[in-house]
Amino acid sequence: MRVLFIGDIVGKAGIFCVKSAVSAVKKERGIDFVIANADGATGGFGLGKNHSVYLRKLGIDVLTGGECIYYKKDMAPHINLAPYILRPANYPPGNPGRGWRVYQAGERKIAVICLLGQSGFSRTHLSNPYTFLPEIVSRIREETHAIVLDFHASSTAEKYSMFYVADGLVSAVAGTHGRVLTADAKIFPRGTAVISGCGRTGSQNSVGGLDKETELRKFLTQVPQRSKDAWDALELQGVIFDIGEDGRAEGIEIVKFPVTEVPHDKDRQGNED
Repeated sequence: MRVLFIGDIVGKAGIFCVKSAVSAVKKERGIDFVIANADGATGGFGLGKNHSVYLRKLGIDVLTGGECIYYKKDMAPHINLAPYILRPANYPPGNPGRGWRVYQAGERKIAVICLLGQSGFSRTHLSNPYTFLPEIVSRIREETHAIVLDFHASSTAEKYSMFYVADGLVSAVAGTHGRVLTADAKIFPRGTAVISGCGRTGSQNSVGGLDKETELRKFLTQVPQRSKDAWDALELQGVIFDIGEDGRAEGIEIVKFPVTEVPHDKDRQGNED
């Protein structure tokens, strides 16, 4: 099974990259299943209902979130009705949505888990993701051994700690939140493919996919401003995991797909739909 994990989709530019490139990547690389982190798809922070539905129509099978999953007011009532959206599993019991699910991928089944790290999130303090993972995996293995974990975390140290805990438990761990494509893709000794940063889908000449002038003014003045989309050097980034019948990773490949198509939408101010 070939699984494409798309790095953090940021703003309208990121959604445009998915629209322009995901079909071509799926065809060229023989992709069986597509996962994407969409925690910044709407305005750079959070995921709105309309954008989630649109991304699903564009060919993404599962959308994962992070600490921003409830930032858009229409997501909490919508997420229970959208089994293709996952919020971190270590949110309090009873929260809207689900943190993991088993999906059908052709003739095989694949499970996707979403977990949030503990360091660097001043507004969100969730349960220990390391103790959650083995419990979730024990349930999933009754149905499938093909398991992909999105670990949405700030620090590389925390991500590598998770890699060692997850090695042999899941097929692959995709690190998200940093919005940077890292050069540490590898397969750990017990058969788990890992990467600490899956990159970002959107503008590469930007500050985390957002307009650099606006973001710089925030740092220089400490005065809050509304973030804007950036549209320079568009690219779809991510990683491809090859997963064997036994659930062990057989390969991991970086994806960098430049988008040269010119957007028809001239509203480049980062406004939400």
